[in-house]
Amino acid sequence: MGSDGAARCLVVSETGKEIMAYRNRIVRNRKVCGGAPVIKGTRVTLRTVLASLAEGASVEEILADFPTLTADDVRAVIAFAAASAEEDLPASPIPAKL
Repeated sequence: MGSDGAARCLVVSETGKEIMAYRNRIVRNRKVCGGAPVIKGTRVTLRTVLASLAEGASVEEILADFPTLTADDVRAVIAFAAASAEEDLPASPIPAKL
């Protein structure tokens, strides 16, 4: 648990290295953007940042479009998406040796 009582959410690489703690940067509030996850202190949704990345925008371009964000905010969005995808995707079967 962090000092605020919330569990830390980390993305851990295959080597066991912690990549990014994102819980302190991403929040949900029913009164902000209809409860969609946003970067803390902004009205910038994770969906918006992810869509920009999917369209090929660089971190620098995203920061220019959304000056309230930091590079760590963008990395937190990516870490959150990676953790979410890992939780939602079924494990691949191990291929049989031929």
